[in-house]
Amino acid sequence: MKHPDDDNELFNRLEAEMADGSKGDVVDLDKARTARAESADGPPDPSPDASADSKPTESADPMVGESDDLGPTLVDRPAPTQSGPGLIDRIRDSKRLDVIPVWMKSGPEFKDAMGWLAGHVWHTVAFHAVRVPFLYLPKLIWRSPRGALTILGTVGRWSVDAEGEALRQYTATSERVDEYLKLSRQRDRRVRLRMILTVLGAVFALGVGLFLVFGAEPMTQLIAAAVAVLGCGLAGAPADAPLATRAVIKTEVQKLTSDIVVKAMASIGIGQIASAVAKGMDGIKFVSPITREGPGWRADIDLPLGVTVADVADRRARLASGLRRPLGCVWPDADPNEHEGRLILWVGDRDLSKTGIVKWSLANARRHDIFKRNPFGIDPRGRAQSVPMIQHNILIGSLPGQGKTASVRVLACGAALDPSVELWLHENKGTGDLDSLECVSYRFVSGIDDDSIKYAADSLKLLREEVMRRAAAIKKLPRDLCPDKRITRAIADKRSLKLWPLVGVFDECQNLFAHPKYGKQAGDDAEFIIKLGRALGVILVLATQRPDKDSLPTGISGNVSIRFALKVAGQVENDMILGTSAYKNGVRATSFRPEIDAGNGYLAGATALPVVVRTAYLDDNATHAIAQRAHALRKAEGTLSGHALGEEAESTSGPSYDLLADVAAVVPPSEERVWNERIAIRLAELRPEVYGGWKGENVTSALKPHGITTRGVAGMTDDGERTTRRGIVRDDLTKAISERDESRGAA
Repeated sequence: MKHPDDDNELFNRLEAEMADGSKGDVVDLDKARTARAESADGPPDPSPDASADSKPTESADPMVGESDDLGPTLVDRPAPTQSGPGLIDRIRDSKRLDVIPVWMKSGPEFKDAMGWLAGHVWHTVAFHAVRVPFLYLPKLIWRSPRGALTILGTVGRWSVDAEGEALRQYTATSERVDEYLKLSRQRDRRVRLRMILTVLGAVFALGVGLFLVFGAEPMTQLIAAAVAVLGCGLAGAPADAPLATRAVIKTEVQKLTSDIVVKAMASIGIGQIASAVAKGMDGIKFVSPITREGPGWRADIDLPLGVTVADVADRRARLASGLRRPLGCVWPDADPNEHEGRLILWVGDRDLSKTGIVKWSLANARRHDIFKRNPFGIDPRGRAQSVPMIQHNILIGSLPGQGKTASVRVLACGAALDPSVELWLHENKGTGDLDSLECVSYRFVSGIDDDSIKYAADSLKLLREEVMRRAAAIKKLPRDLCPDKRITRAIADKRSLKLWPLVGVFDECQNLFAHPKYGKQAGDDAEFIIKLGRALGVILVLATQRPDKDSLPTGISGNVSIRFALKVAGQVENDMILGTSAYKNGVRATSFRPEIDAGNGYLAGATALPVVVRTAYLDDNATHAIAQRAHALRKAEGTLSGHALGEEAESTSGPSYDLLADVAAVVPPSEERVWNERIAIRLAELRPEVYGGWKGENVTSALKPHGITTRGVAGMTDDGERTTRRGIVRDDLTKAISERDESRGAA
């Protein structure tokens, strides 16, 4: 069967021949197709009709190569040439380097750099100032006699031209008479002149000395003696024993070069890199020169085809060995603006774990806006890293003792410094790590007992109800105030709307979700809040030390948007915190060293790519100081509430209900008037544990304190009889609910 492209190929060939000016012949297409089919199937079998003296004919298709014993030779059809990008396009696509370094454009980084420089200068000045009277002056006085002799000896050798003696002796011993005589005459001229100058200088020095001894003022004599002693002391200093010691000992770090990088990359066990380097091919291409970036070196590298940044990150320990640097100094990262083979290799001068305590930038701040990013720590290059909280939920996980609770404390303090934020804190470990923030919390619990676990579970139930209330409230807001149907700063500041940010912190949440009685419902409530509360200003911060399917439901771990993993035990725990395939993609919190790397972790979701962050640290004293400022700020703005005011916190332990909301739920908007007895029946079906046994009289007495009066309402009984009985008008109910909500908001 012929291929549809065969005719096109033959016609194209004929057109090409005619274009070249060759004389065209009439071609039988059927014969041409047959010849092509025979050439594809192999040489034709010999037949009796074949003439013995016939000559082999050339292939009718000049694009088909001759066959040999190894099979047919495939020849690609030449592709039409296309002009490449022009000069303007190449310039437009080029990458422009920053005119001003990034650290100079960043306020915190510039301030940090200037602070370090000022501290360095002050330390150097203070170091030497302390040693001048107690070390440097005694050294100079002790060395002054030796210095005086050194000065006299130097002047004497200069006077007799001692520096040329070696050359004159060499010419004398080598029997170069003419050169020796020439040098001797030159030496005689020099000595005559220098001796005259030396005698004149000695006479002048003697005169100055006599004047200072017998004719000068005491202060002048003291200054002259000090200058003479100090000068002789400096001249008498041995070459291997300088006067001043170093105030700062510089740690010499080997400069990162392309040769070092290539050798290290070839040793990490990736076959494509090793083979390309061994064959002298372009296995590794440096996109730009290796430069200093922060406290380290940066190399931008294009990896060989088929090798990804994740492959290199997977062998970070081997790469550190090849570079002969500590593991905490070597950080391979991807470039989010380039392809998957673009590696940014940053090699620090110092191990990240030896950076010391990172100061939180808001430690001394008066207030903070939660709608802005919350400072969180620094990356290996010393750049500040922050976390957005509004419209996000945060999951933190690690092994015990790796800095998990310290990370939670930083986020909680950032929320506390915004007086509009309502804090719900639950520390289900019982060690009191968050006790300092109790004074600004709407709900607070610290403990691991069943009552504390139940309190945390009740909070999730209340938060779920709050999410549902906010969803209805957002829906009613006018489009000009809330065009995106999400909480904004302007909406949060309108206290009457009761839509301020709400941050629920659950530290050691595995004790809650794994509880045999309360765990399942708590997990369902948390999943509901995470999925729907994001745009409604309800934020969950969950921290766990045992991330598995029982203590951290997959519906929770799969829906949080920001994740922070410190040291974890294995791949399963890594992916539970950082997301599916994180371990496979080289984002491995398992690579952190226990205790040594405490406070270091992978932060995912806050930036375009996961980044290693060393979190800021706040001890209990610093946290207490922040909490006191937050308490004063809330008190001044009238936003203290709940537990912070000593009020009895809401609880779901016993029958709890909102009568007006329940009545509104059982009376649809289509019913303008309804009998109280029917309301009682519907309420009993809604909450039998609360309204069981209620009659119409109970509804009447319960609604009366809310300002809803009953009246005669005409209706139809179940038997079809029309009559009038006691009931309510639904408009009165909605009016009472609106007035109550407005009064609560004003309060």
